[in-house]
Amino acid sequence: MHHNLALLTDITVALLTAFAGGYLARRVGLPSLVGYLLAGMAIGPFTPGFVGEIEDISQLAEMGVIFMMFGVGLHFSLNDLWKVRRIAIPGAILQMLLATALGFLLTQFWGWSISASLVLGLAISVASTVVLLRGLEDNGLLSTPHGQVAVGWSLLEDLATIAILVLLPVLFGTSGNPWQVGGLALVKTAIFVGLMLVVGTKVMPWLLTRIAHTRSRELFVLAIVALALGTALGAAELFGVSLALGAFLAGVVIGESEVSHQVGAEILPLRNIFTVLFFVSVGMLVNPVALWASAGQVLALTALIVLGKALFAMLLGFVLPASGRTILVVSAGLSQIGEFSFIVGQSGLALGVLTQDQYGLILASALLSIVINPLLFKAIPGAERFLKGIPIIWQRLERGVPTPEPLAQGMENHVVIVGYGQVGEHIVSVLDRLGVARLVVELDAVRAASFQKRGIPTLFGDAANSEILTHAYLKQAQALVVTIPNETAAELVVTAAHDIAPDLPIIARAATLGGVHRLAEHGARAVIQPELEGGLEVVRHTLLALEYPMVQVQQYIDAVRNDAYDTTHLSPEESVMLDQLLAAVRGMAITWQPLNEDSQLIGQTLIGSNLRAQTGASVIALVRDREVIANPDSNLTFAPGDLVGLIGTTEQVTAAALQISAATKA
Repeated sequence: MHHNLALLTDITVALLTAFAGGYLARRVGLPSLVGYLLAGMAIGPFTPGFVGEIEDISQLAEMGVIFMMFGVGLHFSLNDLWKVRRIAIPGAILQMLLATALGFLLTQFWGWSISASLVLGLAISVASTVVLLRGLEDNGLLSTPHGQVAVGWSLLEDLATIAILVLLPVLFGTSGNPWQVGGLALVKTAIFVGLMLVVGTKVMPWLLTRIAHTRSRELFVLAIVALALGTALGAAELFGVSLALGAFLAGVVIGESEVSHQVGAEILPLRNIFTVLFFVSVGMLVNPVALWASAGQVLALTALIVLGKALFAMLLGFVLPASGRTILVVSAGLSQIGEFSFIVGQSGLALGVLTQDQYGLILASALLSIVINPLLFKAIPGAERFLKGIPIIWQRLERGVPTPEPLAQGMENHVVIVGYGQVGEHIVSVLDRLGVARLVVELDAVRAASFQKRGIPTLFGDAANSEILTHAYLKQAQALVVTIPNETAAELVVTAAHDIAPDLPIIARAATLGGVHRLAEHGARAVIQPELEGGLEVVRHTLLALEYPMVQVQQYIDAVRNDAYDTTHLSPEESVMLDQLLAAVRGMAITWQPLNEDSQLIGQTLIGSNLRAQTGASVIALVRDREVIANPDSNLTFAPGDLVGLIGTTEQVTAAALQISAATKA
């Protein structure tokens, strides 16, 4: 039987090409998105070699739009937007209006139609949230107040994009009375939004919670996909609104439920795959020959996007209540266009407003702006120094009160903790008690925000997938502790950290024994495997219960650890330790006893206390003011707060501890 494998071939080639393009882009320091777009160009109809079927991939790309907008809605927070409303709301609205107007004027100069100029202006007015988040994360800015303003600004642009997608078919898709058609469209949209906010907020979370209780992960994932696709398709077919709006509202509704974090984790792989296919499909529409012929227009439009939008944001800084650093971060982060511009452009293309070459112009300018965007982030410190050299400008920008940085610049002698579960929390608490500086790198935004409120220096981002470690001052750190349970992610973090700071002590957590060896090979100095550590603790307590001396027991446990957790056989060192255990005198014990202020030993010398003669236990060490005094002199006088180290049989040590803790007789 012969099967038609055309669709499977298109998907496979698209993903393989995207993988190659994304990998090469990351290797040269560019966002993966650039590689995906170039991959689409490579398999498109305008380049030699394999040509994918645009219609098939475009259908899959629609799912990419749905999952992308569902993810945006899932993480959309009105609270976050409200916190930065005084800057983000007027800033986003004014910048979009200015960008739209200049895009319109530029293309009118080129002789475009009014409708095409308007669509292009709207397309370039919206920045890519994906590119913005990646840029903020890579530069350690996502968890700062500056980054929060930029994200809030971008969220408002996302909302504006939803409105644009609703209105475009009304403005350009019919020949009837635009006011009547527009009014009907707005009524349908309002009914759909109302149903989602009133009915959807009750039904969807309830349904997902019930399904979660079935303990079937497959059913849970299936329910998420069905709700996302079903809501988007229902919105388009029943209410005439865009797939994007339907998916966005489904995400917003589910984002308010108790299972929102689990939904986000489960949908992420699907969203990533179909989003990649969306960008590949966009790249397939680019005609390199036509773009080369209009290189001047591409460069002019790119300059408007990069320099124009940055300049607009800087000018708005003179009237918005923001600090100079905040405006610089916003200017750098939003001076690009991406996925939402593609969606707006595709709508214009589908409505016949834009030609293929005009749409290609948007794509090429987006590609160049994304390539340039990381350079803008790198230029922030230099731009800040330059502006500070012009007091009249900097003081005007700073009138909104300088925004404090939660992370001190130039940290040193600190410990970096990647991941903040129970293990990470304990480490941070201990370091805080010891007065050691610490810096947490955390992927969960809610936890990262709570750490900052508690005064814990925190970088928000995925240390395994970004350049965030370059902002953790690893070369100046004392140690790196990797506590994340995902072994693959831990290997990526350890490898990157070892490349950045080869001499840095790295302590990592492994999920398997195989992971212990791999993490050590990647540069970890110490690797902890929690399950095996638990087993070693059981062994230790068992041997102590059998009255083997603590010192020999600990030596055996350490020998197992030093043998890289290889429990399949006894190494020579372990065998020696076990022989020592067998030869050791049972019943020996070592303990530490604190000396309270009312102890009867206070003021007595070691020889005067006659402790050994009375109990049989010997004092082998004493800790005073955090200094260890080994084999203390017999004339040493006991003082309050001393920590006395005792050795002897269990009975002797117990008797000595009772005598030390006994209070002075009244």
